[in-house]
Amino acid sequence: MADGLDIAFFGSSIVSSWWNGACTYYRGIIRGLHAHGHRVTFYEPIAYERQEHRDIADPDYCDVVIYPADDERQVRKTVDLAARADVVVKTSGVGVFDDVLEDAVAHVGDHHTTRIFWDVDAPATLSRVEGDRSDPFRRVLPEYDMVLTYGGGDPVVDRYTRLGAREVVVVYNALDPTTHHAVPRDPRFDADCALLANRLPDREARIDEFFFRAASLLPERTFLLGGNGWQDKAMPPNVRWIGHVGTDDHNAFNCTPRTVLNVTRDSMVANGWSPATRVFEAAGAGACLITDAWDGIDEFLAPYAEVLVAHDGADVARCVDTIDASHAQAIGARAAARVLSEHTYDHRAAQLDRLLRSRVRAGAAA
Repeated sequence: MADGLDIAFFGSSIVSSWWNGACTYYRGIIRGLHAHGHRVTFYEPIAYERQEHRDIADPDYCDVVIYPADDERQVRKTVDLAARADVVVKTSGVGVFDDVLEDAVAHVGDHHTTRIFWDVDAPATLSRVEGDRSDPFRRVLPEYDMVLTYGGGDPVVDRYTRLGAREVVVVYNALDPTTHHAVPRDPRFDADCALLANRLPDREARIDEFFFRAASLLPERTFLLGGNGWQDKAMPPNVRWIGHVGTDDHNAFNCTPRTVLNVTRDSMVANGWSPATRVFEAAGAGACLITDAWDGIDEFLAPYAEVLVAHDGADVARCVDTIDASHAQAIGARAAARVLSEHTYDHRAAQLDRLLRSRVRAGAAA
């Protein structure tokens, strides 16, 4: 174990960000685990055309197993391949046969195996399970040795504990400075305000308010929208939609506009302490970030010094209309310094390294 753990990781995709907002989180976390000597195998299903829309080749910091997920038998057979790993992880939101994966991983291996459920959308998962006593995840949750979440703070820890989780630890999103950093401006992404967000039912009403309403209030300003699913959305004429933005363009997307907007999903706002991955990526690139208001933002970035906080679309419009380029650059520079000093995946990997080694040692002793 001193030389590292064998970790099997069942997630949506590590090679493609196509309809996969957690992709850069997985890359940062697993790259960090690799740096600490751990050996990770990432299992991802053939689903949602992700393999046809790859951002990267198979990375050198983990092995990638792409498996067919046409039926339950195939999925359970794939989980069996991970039975000899020291740690087996099942993330939320794989996208196909999630309930089968959750049951299979909860029972994989033997008494030496550490089984982890890693929730990348904890407020939404908890809202679903708390509202449905027949949800199959209620039954398997206590079988997991640990729940990790990528946000939510103490409220998420308390809610998972009440549902029967044995141990809950928050491993927040962060910045990977090797992939997200300042680059030269790119005229493709020139705008007064830009938003990168796939169209999702639990965020669209907030995007209507914080992005589209702000654009309608400032017809003389330019707004840029990146992400999947917006092709049939009615938009103000000063909004330009450019479709999916691959991870290789995220830096230019964050560095070029005068301001960059973050709009949080409904459940994450209700819970608080849930910074999206894009918050750290934009801050690390030195963007002047505007975020919708949510509890806990001040634990990550200082409001109005390192990030602008808006309570509605009119607030966003005021920020876009009054923040000049030099002020925007100063806010972005302070944000970059903050996340580099406190919120990189090196910080998260060190936390995980201690946690996983301690948990596996405890399991071996027991």
